[in-house]
Amino acid sequence: MLSPLFIDTFLLDYHLGHVLLLAFVASLLGALPLKSQKVIAAVIITFGLIFSMSPFTTMPATYILLGIGLVVVGPLLWTTADS
Repeated sequence: MLSPLFIDTFLLDYHLGHVLLLAFVASLLGALPLKSQKVIAAVIITFGLIFSMSPFTTMPATYILLGIGLVVVGPLLWTTADS
């Protein structure tokens, strides 16, 4: 069994940006088998909004800039998707 101190020292290296990025990648991998560009675009838009609205003090500014980029790219993917 792992000691709580070991788990705590492992988790101290990560912040909210890492958790959101992991959830974003897992969501994209979960949506890929559906082969729907609109679903992937919806995931990108959703996580773009989540990254953009996250508290600035809990993660570096690069993740918020990533969110702004995802908010721009997501609607472009949505409009270019087949009906």
